[in-house]
Amino acid sequence: MHKKNMFASVLVFFVGFASMAQGATPPPPAPPPPPGLPIDGGIVVLFLLALCYGIYKSYKLSHKNA
Repeated sequence: MHKKNMFASVLVFFVGFASMAQGATPPPPAPPPPPGLPIDGGIVVLFLLALCYGIYKSYKLSHKNA
């Protein structure tokens, strides 16, 4: 009977030790990155503004030399 009690005590000790040896729970996953800025409609406006600015500078430069 003494052997059974000793075996049970050792078993409980090792089970407790193994359960305490487990690592901490992993951290929650990182949130997804924010979506990128779409350029679909704005690129046309940007191109037209750049074109108008180029024409303005060209016109101003040509009238300055004349």
